[in-house]
Amino acid sequence: MNTLTATRLHAADVNITMVSNTPAVTDYARRYFGSWWNVFEVPPSSMCAAPVVFADVDTNQYATLQTLVETCPHEETTYAKAATLVVRDTEGTITAVSPTQQLAYRHEPASGRLSVIGIESGPVALAAARIARDAMRALLLREGWTLLHASAVTDNGRAVLTFGEKGAGKTTTALALAHLGWRLLANDRIFVHPDGKGRLRVLPWPSAAAIGLGLLDALDWYDVARNRLQAGETLHPTQHPDVTEAVLAGRREPLWEPGGKRERKVQIYPDQFADWFGLKLATGGLAQDVLFPRIQHDAAPAVDDCRRAFGDADFMHGATEDRYPDILGLAPAGSSSDARRSVADHLAKLPQHTVVLGHDPAANAAFLHRLLNE
Repeated sequence: MNTLTATRLHAADVNITMVSNTPAVTDYARRYFGSWWNVFEVPPSSMCAAPVVFADVDTNQYATLQTLVETCPHEETTYAKAATLVVRDTEGTITAVSPTQQLAYRHEPASGRLSVIGIESGPVALAAARIARDAMRALLLREGWTLLHASAVTDNGRAVLTFGEKGAGKTTTALALAHLGWRLLANDRIFVHPDGKGRLRVLPWPSAAAIGLGLLDALDWYDVARNRLQAGETLHPTQHPDVTEAVLAGRREPLWEPGGKRERKVQIYPDQFADWFGLKLATGGLAQDVLFPRIQHDAAPAVDDCRRAFGDADFMHGATEDRYPDILGLAPAGSSSDARRSVADHLAKLPQHTVVLGHDPAANAAFLHRLLNE
């Protein structure tokens, strides 16, 4: 008989407990979230102390849920890049299965119970982490936090937030400063909350980071990643196999999807920033400055004359958020309009810098460090 293990995720004032019959599942959660949230092992008997995600490796239970969904009227959608069937019963319980991934999901709103069931520990661990993070997101939004489309680094608790569309340079800016000794707090999205003292608190959104092969090389991380992969270590499983093959083969030029519209990138676990590349990570901070970068090939880093205002796309909510569909009905549509207005007011009062950056991380970092310390 399997022994239950339990791990609690804690951020701000909210908690989620993950319980599993397979230690590899809760070990994965501690690894994935532990760099940026407070994550710790707890006795399984304490699972009533917080909302719970049950994540089990159980072939029979998966087969039962698959049969239930396939024999009932169901909807079809794509979730986590896999065809998924979804059933809702009259009591509000939602059950979903992904036959190709051999994963089942279940949400029982009456009890608050969330379940992820599969036949192999790896897919269950990845799916359970995704569901637990979405559940934490919902709790934080209900507590008044707002999710922004931004990266962030800190220096002695002072957080610098970087905004922009995909490809604008949020990750490039954050990693340039982190490479210089700043602490990386998040690379693509962050939680913020006014603290009642005129300040804006910042929390990370734990996620893998997507880094193009060219940027990886420019940061002098390419050989580190290649050596680690050759030694048998792995990157995040969402990474396309072509990227892994390219790194192992020593190819450093950007790798594009068919059609050339989207770059395939290296997907780095949060803890690999520290373990592989020696970065320092932050678990929170207070917003002090705002950057709006623009990447231009061969440009010398400089202040940009173009001005940029905050827009709806800077707030992760509803249609502005690039995320998997909410098949289990976990999350509200987003933070309230009042919360977003309050955050926008706080952001508007911070020093704002619109900048042009080139492809030299060291030059970018030196320029940004001078700019932010003037």
